[in-house]
Amino acid sequence: MVTAVIVGSGPNGLAAAVRLAQEGVDVTVLEGSDRPGGGTRTSELTLPGLLHDECAAFHPVGVVSPFLTSLGLGRFGLKWRWPEIDLAHPLDDGRAVLLTRDMERTTASVGVDADAWRRLFAPIAADFDKLVHEVLRPMAHVPRHPVALIRFGANALLPATWTARRWKGDPARAAFMGIAAHAFGRLDTPLSGSVGLMLTAAGHAVGWPVAAGGTQSISTAMIRLLESLGGTVRTGVTVTSLEHVRELTGSAPDIVMLDTAPDAAVRIVGGQLPVRVRRALTRYRYGPAVHKVDFAIDGDVPWTNEDCRRAGALHLGGTAEEVVAVEGATARGTMPVRPFVLVGQQYLADPSRSAGPNNPLWAYAHVPHGYAGDATKAVVDQIERFAPGFRDRIVATRARTATQTAAYNPNYVGGDISAGANTARQIVLRPRLALNPYALDVPGVYLCSSATPPGGGVHGMCGANAADAALSWLRR
Repeated sequence: MVTAVIVGSGPNGLAAAVRLAQEGVDVTVLEGSDRPGGGTRTSELTLPGLLHDECAAFHPVGVVSPFLTSLGLGRFGLKWRWPEIDLAHPLDDGRAVLLTRDMERTTASVGVDADAWRRLFAPIAADFDKLVHEVLRPMAHVPRHPVALIRFGANALLPATWTARRWKGDPARAAFMGIAAHAFGRLDTPLSGSVGLMLTAAGHAVGWPVAAGGTQSISTAMIRLLESLGGTVRTGVTVTSLEHVRELTGSAPDIVMLDTAPDAAVRIVGGQLPVRVRRALTRYRYGPAVHKVDFAIDGDVPWTNEDCRRAGALHLGGTAEEVVAVEGATARGTMPVRPFVLVGQQYLADPSRSAGPNNPLWAYAHVPHGYAGDATKAVVDQIERFAPGFRDRIVATRARTATQTAAYNPNYVGGDISAGANTARQIVLRPRLALNPYALDVPGVYLCSSATPPGGGVHGMCGANAADAALSWLRR
């Protein structure tokens, strides 16, 4: 029987494991932590009974991922939940843009730019199902929906700052820039608007749902499926080399899939890596980091704008100009006084995460790569800016700095949860220039993490694509 070892149990490692197991491969997943899931863990971080997502929280792409949707994970307990309002971007004057599946509700919130917003996003949202099947595949592929891809690509190539010129008012420009900031980098460079376009279209097409019971429910369902296919997951096992894999499993597997950052892949594969591959992975760049803060709050956040009190996610960054400036500073290594902050009120869609009068509030700030400082006060100040009185609602706090984030999960190099800087080059060519970006040019060894196409997010497509590459190699 063909055997495979997957190093790392994040969503991509689990996706690779499931895909291989579906083809009859004997699969073992090795996880360094004492719990599987990688970026899809959920824990009681503040008070007993309050469930906080450790990293990933909202899943606009995961809910339509071609691979995840093919698995029937509902059979294994996965359920999606949607808030009334998917995303809100408040401004200092009390206004807020609301991203929802109802295009008319969103356009009403952008005021004078309603028609311009609709002209850009209505066609992309209408094509969203087609686009997902294109952009979540390796860059080198024959498009099944070329018209939809070309229409999207013409806009995606532009800097986010150029796209924002379509709108006259602050609300639309600020909201788009806040969504584009999910790329973790400068917003005035080519392709920097691509993430914003995709996530905004997702908000209109499918919303930004959460997983009932916490993001952990996604990895739990995938593990249950894997086990039903005969696969196993072993935790508390840190792999140091390919030889170590053989020692841990008792034999040399036919396939090794690395759900790791490129720097860990270099260490594990070691001298077997061809020089050109080692050089490319060593030069791979990592991006800005996050400082994460989880709060237990008494009741709800007292947002100035009433609609924000019904939003699952909020972007706190002020005007478009402010977001561009702080993201640029962060990318250059400077900690801004007012960082861009993302807040999650997942409990609105999923009350099972709360306990009694207390609710879990999820937040993180974008900070420079490797930032060792404590940005907790800056996070609280940004929330207080748009919700005066928030401090009085805090019952408990748990913070994790960028350096602590890197220690918590070695894949988050320097606190970068995106597994690599989303520069124009690395959006198109990650982790290196190659027809098969998953292969490490060592027979049977593949990289399947978010450092490979299509990049970050809980969609499992990096792992599924890498597994398909390995299966093609086996069939030769």
